[in-house]
Amino acid sequence: MKLGAFSASLSVKNLLVSKEFYEKLGFSVFGGSMEHNYLIMKNGNALIGLFQGMFEGNILTFNPGWDENAQNIDNFDDIRSIQQQLKASGVTLTSEVDKASGPASVTLTDPDGNMILIDQHR
Repeated sequence: MKLGAFSASLSVKNLLVSKEFYEKLGFSVFGGSMEHNYLIMKNGNALIGLFQGMFEGNILTFNPGWDENAQNIDNFDDIRSIQQQLKASGVTLTSEVDKASGPASVTLTDPDGNMILIDQHR
């Protein structure tokens, strides 16, 4: 199963304070905007999303069809195939894909309560 690019999506209290902190760790803004209350930050191949007021807790995020530079990759497992594999393995999904093609996502929770988002953008 090819899950695509990995990032941690962090729920932050103050986007500017978090941005400045992660810049001290060598991250720079890669996407998003302060006006929309989220930033995607990058340091080499490491990606983190900083989200203010959008969700509670932190989320492990995978993006099928993308590499760590948000560039499309040719050979990837479609989200519908991933969903089918997860369900066949007995994994309980908290949300499922409900359309036949295009962008879609599924969510699940690991045994320790960590949320996982598999989010396909194309």
